[in-house]
Amino acid sequence: MALYDRDYNNSVNDVAYDSDVTTSSSVAFMKKTYQLLAVSMVTAAAGAYVTMPYAVEIMQYRWFIFGAELLILFFGLGMSKGKPGLNLFMLFAFTFLSGVSLVPLLARFIGMGSGATIGTAFLMTSVLFGALSLFAINSKSDFSSWGKPLFITLIIVIVASLVNYFILHSPIMHIVITAGILLLFSIFTIYDTQNIANGAYDSEVDAAVSLYLDFLNMFTALLQLLGIIDDD
Repeated sequence: MALYDRDYNNSVNDVAYDSDVTTSSSVAFMKKTYQLLAVSMVTAAAGAYVTMPYAVEIMQYRWFIFGAELLILFFGLGMSKGKPGLNLFMLFAFTFLSGVSLVPLLARFIGMGSGATIGTAFLMTSVLFGALSLFAINSKSDFSSWGKPLFITLIIVIVASLVNYFILHSPIMHIVITAGILLLFSIFTIYDTQNIANGAYDSEVDAAVSLYLDFLNMFTALLQLLGIIDDD
């Protein structure tokens, strides 16, 4: 009986130890992810700041820049998985280019004398992003099944955006789509954050990219909505 008790207690201790190790590893992973996210934002800001004087040229070549972003996002980051150093280079190259892509939008606000709106949009996005992340981490609900519906909704939003941009040119549709993007990536933030907390990502770089895309799309959507409000 004493031997049974001893083995049982050791089992409990082993389970508790494994649980502590898993929790510690998860916390360390999330900490590194958010550190990379912060550096990514600084890199994007640097990209926008350095290229701001060339807003006209960037507008002319915006599709080439966007194409380069997609190449890095879908191929560069994928090919660099498991390659320390190279994956970080791809991450920061992507975020730098995303900052460059924002230049025409930011320049338009600055040119209208609404530069303060950019800061307001960034602050609002930061607060919203932080609140959604905390909710996802502390929530007892399981959001893992949201992936497929969110992806389908994303495809619909992208198609609607392209149709409106190239064919309809409807301001009302633009507002609806922009509001939809804000809502969609708010939900994506909850989904991605909980996945990171649950260990669904193998690499901190991949996790940081997911969160960065959520933040970036929320920021641009909020900025455009605030611009529409300011412009009445």
